[in-house]
Amino acid sequence: MLNYDNDDEQSLVDNEHVADNDDEIYAGGFVDNGGGVEIVPASIPAPNDFHNVELQSHIQMDNAPADKWNFTYLVFYLLGTATMTPWNFFITAEDYWMYKFRNATFNDTDPLGEELTPMQKSFSCDLTLTASISGTTFLILNAIYGQKLSLRLRMLGSLCVILIIFIITTTFVEVNTDRWQKQFFLITLLCVVNINICSATMSGCLFGIAGLFPSQYMTAVVSGQALGGIFTALTFLMVLAFGAAPNETAFVFFSIGIALIFINIICYAIVEKKDFFKYYVEGGDNFKIVYDDPTHSRTVDRGVSLEPNVREVFSKIYVHAVTILLLYATTLSVYPSVTILMQSENYGQGQAWNDIYYMPVVNYLFFNSGDYFGRIISGLWERPRKNVHTVLLMVVLRMIYVPLFLCSNSTQHIFLPTIISSDVAFILMMITFALSNGYITNILLNMVPRCVMQHEKEMASSIMAASLSCGLALGSMITMIFVQLL
Repeated sequence: MLNYDNDDEQSLVDNEHVADNDDEIYAGGFVDNGGGVEIVPASIPAPNDFHNVELQSHIQMDNAPADKWNFTYLVFYLLGTATMTPWNFFITAEDYWMYKFRNATFNDTDPLGEELTPMQKSFSCDLTLTASISGTTFLILNAIYGQKLSLRLRMLGSLCVILIIFIITTTFVEVNTDRWQKQFFLITLLCVVNINICSATMSGCLFGIAGLFPSQYMTAVVSGQALGGIFTALTFLMVLAFGAAPNETAFVFFSIGIALIFINIICYAIVEKKDFFKYYVEGGDNFKIVYDDPTHSRTVDRGVSLEPNVREVFSKIYVHAVTILLLYATTLSVYPSVTILMQSENYGQGQAWNDIYYMPVVNYLFFNSGDYFGRIISGLWERPRKNVHTVLLMVVLRMIYVPLFLCSNSTQHIFLPTIISSDVAFILMMITFALSNGYITNILLNMVPRCVMQHEKEMASSIMAASLSCGLALGSMITMIFVQLL
């Protein structure tokens, strides 16, 4: 492995150029030789002089194919929605799961029956626990070992498995499971584990390859995630307005999930064959440094393939990783488990907005919309671009929202006082909380690829996805304590 000074920041990265200097560096371009992307040999100082080389800028890739009709960009957007939307539908169908695990000795159709059964009480916790453990574990494994498997296998393989599981889950909607609820409970948790393993693999891979592209493609991925949240919230509100039965609600949710995954499979199978996509992905995977030996022809490739080292990559982005972990630990510590317990100041006056729609709209639609627009804004106006410590300070200051939400209007308060009782104040808090979450997320995920070398980009972005998931898991554990504190 060739070593560089710390000043070699963001070297060998696409879309820029290497400035001429006394130790002349000639960077070859990417050439399509019919069998893939090949690196034209470059000329740089002898290996003994690498420590003194200052790579002042980046390699320019002027021969990049055009992204016709922004097709790759749109597919990244669509893939972003697929990372979270199917799982959101899975957990949003809460009434369906309560119905499936009800006390079947009652003849009524009340999903709760007379009293919650042990499976009903534990399902939400078991769902969160199995999802967090399996998802976080495989995001970490993908960051470390993901590059050893082909991109096609990780993406299409994961999507196909998720599709099969959703088809199986949808089939069970029409199956009477009252006589074998325990077996169905275990089957459901097994499906949850496999969905999150595949979703984590696909998410880590998607963030990794998005890091190889220009920054707007990472923005497309993270914006797609938030857009999926908006779509889920709107679907939930429509179902709520029509008053559909639990089975009908679940069938609608799971069917939409199947359609979304199927469309993603088709679109990815098409985009991976596009020259624009192959240019960045294969160029990033196959990048080599080759140097000129005076005794040989410059066309002789005496280069060294650069393989990313997880310790070296993490040493460059550990502050970014910790920052995004704290960001999502803060968000998940109060959203949605604490915020969903809040209610309108006019609750109980017989108005549909206050009694039925207030919390679903504010908690899900407003948050996901704010998160989405925060990511869009940071893509248009990215500040700061380099100083991660400023971003870390922003995340720390953002923690002030936690005590404010804990002291908002709720009937659940036992130990904590109610300080925020106004609906307007709570809505403004929710929107700014969401905007800051989306804004900072996109800032961090776009900043990381600029802090590492070309061959380290995919691993660096995958590490950030794993850190984000660790933040989700940590926040989910903290929120259990906060709910009890209320």
